[in-house]
Amino acid sequence: MADFRMDHDWLCYDPAPSKPTYAPPPGAVDAHCHIFGPGDVFPYAPERKYTPCDAGKDQLFALRDFLGFERNVIVQATCHGADNRALVDALRAAGDRARGIATVRDTVTDEELADLHDAGVRGVRFNFVRRLVDPKPDAYYRTIIERIAPLGWQVVIYFEAADLEERWDFFTSLPTTVVVDHMGRPDVAKPVDGPEFGRFIQLMTEHENVVSKVSCPERLSRSGPPNYDDVIPFARALVERFPDRVLWGTDWPHPNMKNHMPDDGALVDIIPRIAPTEELRQKLLVDNPMRLYWR
Repeated sequence: MADFRMDHDWLCYDPAPSKPTYAPPPGAVDAHCHIFGPGDVFPYAPERKYTPCDAGKDQLFALRDFLGFERNVIVQATCHGADNRALVDALRAAGDRARGIATVRDTVTDEELADLHDAGVRGVRFNFVRRLVDPKPDAYYRTIIERIAPLGWQVVIYFEAADLEERWDFFTSLPTTVVVDHMGRPDVAKPVDGPEFGRFIQLMTEHENVVSKVSCPERLSRSGPPNYDDVIPFARALVERFPDRVLWGTDWPHPNMKNHMPDDGALVDIIPRIAPTEELRQKLLVDNPMRLYWR
């Protein structure tokens, strides 16, 4: 068995979150979450840039039920690299209650892709955040896209706001559904109607295949917990402008948080503030993720 010791400054998830006041609608989906290990069963990748605390499928599913959700979309964590065994194990344990987003290399075989699809994987994630991964040339990603396109999979992209201009041509050329993690990580100290977030609005306006997760206020906020007031206008702008192309997720177990660990119950209670009507919440939490992942 491998012996993994989490990073000395790693913040573990809250083991006792508050019960949210807001009750999600029937069929609600937590559309962005992860699992870590456990490392002695599913070893962390040698090339990882962090070693987390263990946070396995049993803890994730318990949180799902406690918060009032019925389904999860589990995103492969960068600490596992392209070894999707922990993800596949969780998907098979969840049955029809979970879907997955994998990480694959350009050498992945058709048989491996078929196995992932059978387990419930419906997309791949490309991470461009340099402190977490070493991004590859565009041709590398295009090779993977050619392989997954016949399966009808989507591409999930994770980048920071400053990267959007540099990667614009690549992002806008993708032929699949493109899901952007965490609103492209806007600088919420800048105006919601300013040029930086305006570029992201332009991306979604001009490219109807682009979907955004309006998640992770704890990562973006400068005003801080529990309300994360400075993030609300950005998420609400997307929910109200693109109601059929937004998703929400907890981001549990909140990897690489450095200054605090959020209360997952408090995060759920933010949902009515960014989606102020029942119709918007139904689309955000049920209709949109079901159309994208359970069709």
